[in-house]
Formats: sequence, C-alpha cells, structure tokens
Amino acid sequence: MAALGWLTPRRRPATARSVLAGEAAAEAARKSALPSGTEELSAVSTEAGEPPFPVAGDTRAAAFFDLDNTVMQGAAIFHFGRGLYKRKFFERRELTRFAWQQAWFRLAGVEDPEHMQDARDSALSIVKGHRVSELMSIGEEIYDEYMADRIWPGTRALAQAHLDAGQKVWLVTAAPVETATIIARRLGLTGALGTVAESVDGVYTGRLVGEPLHGPAKAEAVRALASAEGLDLERCAAYSDSHNDIPMLSLVGHPYAINPDAKLRKHARALDWRLRDYRTGRKAAKVGIPAAAGVGALAGGTAAAVALHRRRR
Repeated sequence: MAALGWLTPRRRPATARSVLAGEAAAEAARKSALPSGTEELSAVSTEAGEPPFPVAGDTRAAAFFDLDNTVMQGAAIFHFGRGLYKRKFFERRELTRFAWQQAWFRLAGVEDPEHMQDARDSALSIVKGHRVSELMSIGEEIYDEYMADRIWPGTRALAQAHLDAGQKVWLVTAAPVETATIIARRLGLTGALGTVAESVDGVYTGRLVGEPLHGPAKAEAVRALASAEGLDLERCAAYSDSHNDIPMLSLVGHPYAINPDAKLRKHARALDWRLRDYRTGRKAAKVGIPAAAGVGALAGGTAAAVALHRRRR
C-alpha cells in the first residue's frame, strides 16, 4: 500500500512549482524505471561500530543519490552542453559561457543557483524544437565521451550495495531527466528523478514542467516517488554533496554526506550524519581546472569568471 501523505510530513514549506516539479519527476522516473543492474562491484563494508546497512531484503527501503559531485565529478548539464556544442547545436561563445559556469562550480565546490539557472535556461533554448528521441540518442554518445570516466568509484560502490541488498536505487538531480536516465541506465541503477522539460508529440517546447529539480523540489520528488512505490522513508537512504539537498537528506532515515561542501559538512556533523569523502584532497575539487578547458578562452578565463561573479553579487 502506498504511504499516506501524513506519514511523511514536510519539514519545510514547498512552493506549488516545487511540488509540481517533484511529482512530474516521480512520474517520469516510474515510466522509465529499469530492472536492477547486474554489474558486479565490491560490497561496501560498514565502519566499526555501525550496524549493517543497507539491510538485505528490505524492499520498503530504497536509496536516492544526488548526481553532480556526488556520483559524478562536475555537473552533468555542462558535460552535456559540451557534447551538444561538438554536434553544432550552438555557437562557440555559448560553450564558453557553459565552461565558465563549470569553472565556478569547480572552484566554489558548491552549486551556485544563479549559474545553474542560467545553464538550464540555455539548455532549454538549445533543445527547443528538437525531438526527445534525438536528444536521448545523442546523450548516450555524450555519456561515453565526457561522463563515463568521471564517476566516483566509491559512490558507485555504495549504490551497488543497495542493489545487492535487493533495493531500488534512484538518481535525483537538477539535470534533465533524459540525461539522468541515461546515466542511471549505464550505471545499472533503477532510474532517475530529474528536471522535466515539457514536450508535445515528442518535441521539446522550451518550457519546464514546474521548476528545476533543485533544493526543496528534490525532496518533493522523493516524497512523491516513495508514496507511489510504497516505500518507508525512515528506512531509505539519501546521498549528496551539497547543502542545497538538506531537504532531501532530512526526509530519510539514513542521510549521507558525500564529498560534502563546507555547509553540509558542518550540518552533517551537528546531526551525526554519516560522511564519506572520495576526493584525493578536499581542496582539489575546488581548485582543479575544469575539463572544459579545451575552450581557448578558458586559459585565462577562470579568474575572470570568479571576479565577474563576485562583482555581480
């Protein structure tokens, strides 16, 4: 039986658009859900003193993983943009903007709402008028070109542990649901909750359903999916690197901070949440040069992008 709404009360107000975005993401995720993956990965051992987790055979439990900087280094939408540029979907100056946004993301180590919103608006204008099937096919190629080598092995092993326990595993991301679904499929996960772009007769209109799946909207998506799937959120786990995902992490009984930003690390320690850091050095993720550095303008543009961002703020 699906869980009743009052059994999972909201811990913070959600806008109507957040709820709409979450429900749309949950519906899209269920439609595209895939069987559990069969790839063999090493099981994850628990730390000393921790009870065994995940619990094998607990089918009312599931795991929800943020994507950017949790499962994959960098932001999926920027890598997707690079692939579209290669295929002549837009001009060089637009790729430079994508790259500068990626530079800030890597330097700051956190999601910047202003930059992420700008990137999503750009992506919507780029895909407007294209068929969903066309972008899905291209997305498979882009994954191999730009994303496959950026998956954190440690996080992937955590996801596999849930699959091995017989539980479903979902990505939860602000990236387009089509891109997120491709990544989930290639990793052998159940499916993905992502930002839903409106389409009519299989063609993108350039508009979103609700709003980007970010912050509170992610929590709404997880809540809606849990209700539809009959999950007990107190038995579920969620994983993220960003303080923006505290609403989602607070929704489940087993929150994990993965490669956490400073605010999430502080919050997680205060609440005694589990932490995992798979980076070789915490500062490396903040000051590393973006992979998008293939754009000539990036050679001296990173510092300029940061300075510009600070002036705008």
